[in-house]
Amino acid sequence: MNVKEAIPERFSKEKFAIIIDWIDGNPARFDELMTVFFEGDSRKNQHAANIMSHCIDRWSFLIMPYIEKMLLNLKQDNLHDAIKRNTIRVLQTVEIPEELHGIAADICFQYLSNHEEAVAIKAFSMTVLSNLSKHYPELKSELKFILEEQLPYQSPAFKNRALKILNQL
Repeated sequence: MNVKEAIPERFSKEKFAIIIDWIDGNPARFDELMTVFFEGDSRKNQHAANIMSHCIDRWSFLIMPYIEKMLLNLKQDNLHDAIKRNTIRVLQTVEIPEELHGIAADICFQYLSNHEEAVAIKAFSMTVLSNLSKHYPELKSELKFILEEQLPYQSPAFKNRALKILNQL
């Protein structure tokens, strides 16, 4: 299968499922998907991000070689929300290598502090930061401050996640 050609221009749950089943935990096939994720056109990148996220739900080990490149990718300007959302969604579920903790924390604090950022990106960033605060307790006070500051002005989804994280802190 040529993954780039198989990814449809329009969202298709059925076609995405076929690609996910084809990948089937195979690192070489997953690499083909990640090539599209990093190098494809805008629509293909977005769909590859969605497929990647669902693959990692099944085979989390596949993402380990790409974490640094994914974090560096998040530093691009004008990155589509689908790329940010799916990348941070994955990062909340895996063990980020220690040498990348700083860059992950910086990116997630930027997303969380940005009032224009989408709620899902903020919610996933909260979880990444909460996970990192287990290694770096000094992050807890900054995370708590930002969450409490934004809590009154945010959506129910934000409030729900923020209150759960505040209780954990």
